[in-house]
Amino acid sequence: MASSEDSEDAAITSPTPTNIYKDPDDGRQRFLLELEFVQCLANPTYIHYLAQNRYFEDEAFIGYLKYLQYWQQPEYIKFIMYPHCLYFLELLQNANFRNAMAHPGNKELAHRQQFFFWKNYRNNRLKHIVPRPPPEPVAAVPTSIPPLTLVPNANNAVPTAPVLSPMQFSMPPGSAPPKNDLRNIGSDRRKRK
Repeated sequence: MASSEDSEDAAITSPTPTNIYKDPDDGRQRFLLELEFVQCLANPTYIHYLAQNRYFEDEAFIGYLKYLQYWQQPEYIKFIMYPHCLYFLELLQNANFRNAMAHPGNKELAHRQQFFFWKNYRNNRLKHIVPRPPPEPVAAVPTSIPPLTLVPNANNAVPTAPVLSPMQFSMPPGSAPPKNDLRNIGSDRRKRK
């Protein structure tokens, strides 16, 4: 009986956690703060700012960046408005990238690459998304051209019809091709004041 009394006394004397922290807004504030920070990572200038102020040398901050990778999961990714932030978040896991972003030239390079991606993204996507129109039907060979008849000659050579150059198709018959006048080319290159 002494052992059961000791366990009851231990249960009575052991403090029960009465002051457990309860988030008043069920984590909404934390969610919004983390979402805002993650989306700020889409800006190479902000990453450069973090590198210049030596945030990337703090192990706790690097751990926080590692923790934020949960935003790549489908249940969280639907809240992301700037998808480049996830790409930069992945790159920030690498120490070489973190060190490189301290230099202004690398910041400008990342910013330019991001701009070119945005500039060409829609057109590149449309090439793969929009269905191409079916090819136009090939026009039938006109029947007004008489067929070429082969007449054997002494050398057994096959006669061929004369082939017209593209210039002969575009010019009216009897006209000469235009001549380029090279006398006044230098006058076009004058400096304007």
